[in-house]
Amino acid sequence: MFFHAHPDDEALLTAGTMARLAGQGHRVVLVLATSGERGLAPDALRERGLGAVRRAEAHASARILGCSRVAFLGYADSGHEPAPAPAPARAGAEPFAAADVDEAAARLAALLTEERADLLTVYDPAGGYGHPDHVQVHRVGYRAARMAGTPVVLEATVDRTLLLRGLRAASWVHRFPPQFDRDSFRQAYGARAEITHRVPVKRHWRAKRASMSAHLSQARGGDSERTLAALGRLPGPAFRQVLGTEWYIQRGLPAGPVLRDPLATLPGAGAAARGR
Repeated sequence: MFFHAHPDDEALLTAGTMARLAGQGHRVVLVLATSGERGLAPDALRERGLGAVRRAEAHASARILGCSRVAFLGYADSGHEPAPAPAPARAGAEPFAAADVDEAAARLAALLTEERADLLTVYDPAGGYGHPDHVQVHRVGYRAARMAGTPVVLEATVDRTLLLRGLRAASWVHRFPPQFDRDSFRQAYGARAEITHRVPVKRHWRAKRASMSAHLSQARGGDSERTLAALGRLPGPAFRQVLGTEWYIQRGLPAGPVLRDPLATLPGAGAAARGR
């Protein structure tokens, strides 16, 4: 079960792993805390109801990746900045970041129990780049896994060392907007020393790129092109190189080699799985 805050988060962080596991015959379930109705998007899409648009995009992405089910916890998108008005997009929908952790975890735990999930992905404690809904995914996911007895929890993240190196290289050829603070990423995502799984997904690059493309509403926000669209335009070889690995942290693992198989630490997986 892959637990994400908003539609399109799965495309960027875990789509290759999802396609890989689905291709191996595993049942893959995508759970989204919100519909992402406060994401950046052109006004025309907002007038149509951005939440409904993004829910449809999530279902399209999931079909591409081979998911067997998509579920929404039913919370409102908290937004990265304070809302100009307190009213959520749907009557009675509480912002996810403000939700009671135990109550939200109980909703997720019910899905974990129903699906008999043996693995759950969440985010690192920083919530990647610090979005309040992403931080809440970390809290709620771990609590739900304890409630449901889910044996393995992986934190989807990015190798911070590679991210900072990539941002430096990109700044040589790309002019970031004035509000972009490259230094803010020095505490984002996961430190290299923490990463326990480095999952190769180059074979599934086409599915990952198609998953990203399914989130058409997120191609532009405000007056600028979004990261999703910029990455999606990379030529195939460059896309495989830049996005051909997905990273995870499993807390409490003894020191050892970085694993390549997301299922390597499942009970009974055995030494052979650990090396794949």
